[in-house]
Amino acid sequence: MFPCISLFTALLLAQTGSAEPFPFFEPVKPPRPVQVMVHRGLSVAAPENTRRAIEMCIEDYYEWVEIDVRLTKDGKHVLFHDNHLESKSDGEGAIADHTLEQLLSLDAGNWFASEFAGEKLLTLADALAMGKERVNFYLDCKQIDPELLVEEVIHAGMEKQVIVYGNSEVISKVREYSNKTIPVMAKWRPALGDPVSFAAQHDLAAVEIDAEDITSQVIGEFKRAGLKTQAKVLGEISDNPRTWKKVIEAGTDWLQTDKPLEVLMTSLRSRHRVWPVKVAYHRGANRYAPENTLPAIALAVELGADYIEIDIRTSKDGKFLVLHDAILDRTTNGNGALKERTAAEVEVLDAGAWFSNSFTSIKVPTLDAALTAMDNQSFAYLDCKDIAPESLAKIMQDRELLDRSVVYQSLEYLRDLKRIEPRVRAMPPLRNIADLQKAAEIKPFAVDAAWPSLSKDFIAACHEKGILVFSDALGSNESIEKYRQAIEWGIDVIQTDHPARVLRAVELIESK
Repeated sequence: MFPCISLFTALLLAQTGSAEPFPFFEPVKPPRPVQVMVHRGLSVAAPENTRRAIEMCIEDYYEWVEIDVRLTKDGKHVLFHDNHLESKSDGEGAIADHTLEQLLSLDAGNWFASEFAGEKLLTLADALAMGKERVNFYLDCKQIDPELLVEEVIHAGMEKQVIVYGNSEVISKVREYSNKTIPVMAKWRPALGDPVSFAAQHDLAAVEIDAEDITSQVIGEFKRAGLKTQAKVLGEISDNPRTWKKVIEAGTDWLQTDKPLEVLMTSLRSRHRVWPVKVAYHRGANRYAPENTLPAIALAVELGADYIEIDIRTSKDGKFLVLHDAILDRTTNGNGALKERTAAEVEVLDAGAWFSNSFTSIKVPTLDAALTAMDNQSFAYLDCKDIAPESLAKIMQDRELLDRSVVYQSLEYLRDLKRIEPRVRAMPPLRNIADLQKAAEIKPFAVDAAWPSLSKDFIAACHEKGILVFSDALGSNESIEKYRQAIEWGIDVIQTDHPARVLRAVELIESK
């Protein structure tokens, strides 16, 4: 715990009362109780500190992106975390030994995945331009020119959309050159003294605190001094639900993390345990891990998915595997039709490297392994691409899945399946309301409605027959406005590639 506050500090508080915080831009309105600061952009799904990593944060409605700023040989600012180029580009040597032109000729994406081959380093000026009125930036000043940094921020009109973090010399110069118009932040630890004195000494707008040093008393002191507080929760020891809960309950304003969606899901579900809609994760959490793989399924479970959609296919030797495409080429390092390969031939293939090199060696899972990964926490949404009804019925009976799943396929397939096992929760496609009576003949649990056909009357007609309505909000339908409309109409389950957008729609509905 920090020492008792000094007489100077007490007088300072008495003079200032509760100071007004710096008026940061709010990218997400109404603001959330805690804002997420994504470490180096969405680095699980795109190369860190790149345009795409930042853009994905904007697409997922996060408020802040932490980016690392370095100075080139010819005095320009680029985004790069490491001092040397080798680990995150095809270059060699120190950033500071290369001109901007040399650096922009490098490939900064292929190290992550071949899909990102050709991705370039991003200049600070370009990052600021793309973030204008869209997202805020934590500028981690690894090596900078303070005067140039101030010029770039002011030129971009981003004074209220950045927080500058660095050593005492850097933040002092940024304050000086910007005439205190650009907010600065420093790290506080208990050994550095009481919060109010520390804040006054460095003239801060915000303070970064390691998770283990956060208490409600500490946060309260900083807030009374007019500072925003940022909890740093990086690493396996800190970046977990127990720590998030602790720092959020203490009143932290911002939370820097490598797991932004997990943080928001934890925060929202703690406030609203029952959502107005259930969510099905399409091929698992496929935005953040390779589709239809065990990591994608496990992450969907962790995020609280109500349903996890997986695609079932049959190998040449009659084994059941999880893969969307009929051929292997897109999501594995194999080729040709899956049904022409034995399970043993498929199971040695790499099904993760196409997404990210960090998932290299991830395999095409068996159906059994995929169902086990759901761990009785999420329901199975079984898209039966290629599996005999008799085989599926036996699996569902053996695994006690009949009341913990839905089965999607054609009306004809489901009619055959229900003759074998009447308890199956069948879900045929329904493209328009005129076909509802025909679908209702098999007494389905739900229908998979075509999103453009959805309406209040459409959903009500299904509900009148005791049929739930699922729909795939994929592609152009993946918008908060369309989610909210469907939820207000009474849709039961939204299948999505963008769970962060569904979360935001729920937040807006619950905040009304």
